[in-house]
Amino acid sequence: MNILKSFKDEVLVPIHPAGWPFIFLFILVSSAISYFWMLFVFPGVLLSLWCVYFFRNPKRTTPITDHLVISPADGRILSTDVLPVPEDLDLPSGKWRRISIFMNVFDVHVNRSPVAGKVVATTYHKGTFLNASLDKASENNERQNMVVEMATGQKIGVVQIAGLVARRILLEAAVGDHLNVGQQYGIIRFGSRVDVWVPATIPVNVLVGQTAIAGESILADLSGKMDEITDGICR
Repeated sequence: MNILKSFKDEVLVPIHPAGWPFIFLFILVSSAISYFWMLFVFPGVLLSLWCVYFFRNPKRTTPITDHLVISPADGRILSTDVLPVPEDLDLPSGKWRRISIFMNVFDVHVNRSPVAGKVVATTYHKGTFLNASLDKASENNERQNMVVEMATGQKIGVVQIAGLVARRILLEAAVGDHLNVGQQYGIIRFGSRVDVWVPATIPVNVLVGQTAIAGESILADLSGKMDEITDGICR
């Protein structure tokens, strides 16, 4: 029953609207190649099914609080380092904590707001398409910055970063929009990464290597009440 429930919750789910042109393209190209080369029928079907799976948009149950930072993406935690904030990200200068989440081509790529608040800045930067798991990808790759200001005045930075395969970042929020925590705000197509920038003093609730779930996993606690996790031990 658990397997069937997992299949229903993660596979038999709605498709993000941005995926339909790609799904139709995959089906069309696969059909055309299969017409002239029958050996491609099976691979073509698999590729088309994978494209449908890639753009899945499952429902998520988001913790509704005023102080928790929720993961904006599905994927593996790459780092939780304290670093100088990028000059192109509209946050106060100084050192901030960057929580990086890497999405492979089998992860859900719909992005969700990590906090509730008003979008106060968005900036797009053209760039290269290095492997998104590399640290330098945050500076060199194509990326879309967004800053959300919470009701408390606290600002949080979120950066969508294109990866080795990704070639299209879609931001579905604009300056002045109000986002609820866990609300969908964009998608990155075909492998990528999302960085969340929070104050350096904020304790994190994840470890490098762990898998985060967009809209559900708690990355950090802005109230400072949650103990920081280090090497599997709370401190």
